[in-house]
Amino acid sequence: MSGVTRSAGRMGLATLCSRVLGLVREQVFAFLFGASDATDAFNIAFRIPNLLRDLFAEGAMSAAFVPNFARALVQSREAAFRLLIAVLSVLAFSLSILSVAGMVFAPGLVSFYADAYRAVHGKFELSVSLTRMMFPFFPLVAMAAVTMGALNALGSFFLPAFAPVLFNVASIACGLALTPLIRGYTAYPPIYSMAVGVVLGGFLQFYVQWRQMRRRGLEPRRFAGGFFRPWRVEGVKRVLWLLVPGTIGLAATQLNILVNSIYATSQGSGAVSWLNYAFRLMQFPIGIIGVSLAAATLPVVSKKLAMSDPAGAALDLNRSLRASFAVNAPAAAGLMVAGLPIIQMLFQHGRFGAEDSRQTAAALFWYALGLPGYSAVKIMVPAFYALGNTRFPVVVSFLSVALNAALNHVLLNVFHYPFWALAAATSATATLNAVLLALILGRRLKGSLDVRLALSMGVHAALSAAVAAAAWLAIRGMDRFAPSFPRFAQVSLAMLAGVGIWIALGRVFRVPEIDALVEFFIGKLKKDSRKAKSIGNMDS
Repeated sequence: MSGVTRSAGRMGLATLCSRVLGLVREQVFAFLFGASDATDAFNIAFRIPNLLRDLFAEGAMSAAFVPNFARALVQSREAAFRLLIAVLSVLAFSLSILSVAGMVFAPGLVSFYADAYRAVHGKFELSVSLTRMMFPFFPLVAMAAVTMGALNALGSFFLPAFAPVLFNVASIACGLALTPLIRGYTAYPPIYSMAVGVVLGGFLQFYVQWRQMRRRGLEPRRFAGGFFRPWRVEGVKRVLWLLVPGTIGLAATQLNILVNSIYATSQGSGAVSWLNYAFRLMQFPIGIIGVSLAAATLPVVSKKLAMSDPAGAALDLNRSLRASFAVNAPAAAGLMVAGLPIIQMLFQHGRFGAEDSRQTAAALFWYALGLPGYSAVKIMVPAFYALGNTRFPVVVSFLSVALNAALNHVLLNVFHYPFWALAAATSATATLNAVLLALILGRRLKGSLDVRLALSMGVHAALSAAVAAAAWLAIRGMDRFAPSFPRFAQVSLAMLAGVGIWIALGRVFRVPEIDALVEFFIGKLKKDSRKAKSIGNMDS
């Protein structure tokens, strides 16, 4: 098993904890508020700073910062720490100003996103108020992303991937604790509780990683010059010059979501929330595999390119793409087949009703179709910036956004499809984005995309069809022979059937990616078992 895959596995386990708690957060949100005008307002308000977070923090900032940090680390740890402090200084100053501007101009931002909300009494004003409350989340989480990239380059993967758990914990705690207090003792909308949780969670996400950097030897006082005079630190200007094209190059999916949100606000009450719940579910496998592999691949590829080893960099990138497709293709098949019972199990409680489940499942079906494409883009775009190439991802990103907007207009206004057509358009453009980037990257980094990758994709597409069939048979069998069983039993059986057939066929046909993943998790379980036994022996 490669070092990248091992690192991604550790990140995946940590991210799994985060994503599970993220689903719990969405469950709490659905139970307390359902898919109402208030949730529509919150989702639009959160999307404004969150869009900036996705563009700058999780995407472009990591792609611009990590290769430069890795190069500085080859020279010395002191040079790398000086660059980190300087970049954090620039971010703290510039993004705080941007956040204040966002609060001041919140009415204009919300009007751009959701001018249709003005037709519903109080909905537009609530969106503006929530936007102002949540804007401080942006600089906090941007600094957390830079610190995460530094820790990854230093070989620390688990804790940075685990940090978002604190964001979810803060959101859940604030939702459960503050909502009844606001509802019972104030005249403010109870949805404010979730906004408080967002800001608190962003702070905790940065703080825990900053503490870890201190344990790694970072002493801020030693690098105070970089904080007050960041422009003099070598590498800072390169990071900032890469940031702008990096933002555009990684922007396609996020800008497509922005376009979808604008169209969805005119599709009636609940449409924005249904799309948001579906996209959150689709992000579950992306976060565990796609983002983890991207974060683990980038520092390794950057270091090998810095040491003039393009063949090694190409091999690691190829392995990452194969591992991503090995998991995300069957995950997409499972979500498309079992989406409705999954949503009913997770969300159909409290204020979230049966119609909400059906509409969310329709959106999830079409979002899941683009899951392999989303994950591949997450891995390939940072590789372009490790190569120092910013032009091609920018051009492809613009093409994808333009195509998505055109598809949205045609599907909704010409053919008059329902709101879920927005999810279908997003998946189509994400897949096209991945294909175009793959064609270009294969020429720029020889060996990164070859016959092995094509054969692997074909094998995993066939395995995904088997996973879908197994999950479908399990669901239909439960509906026919045990209709009174809870949805949890139905979903569990479908997952066991899908995963079982995936592992079995992988073993029979000796699919290396499946063997590697199974061996990793078996090894992890054995390691945990040995630890538990040793602790037990010590106690006795």
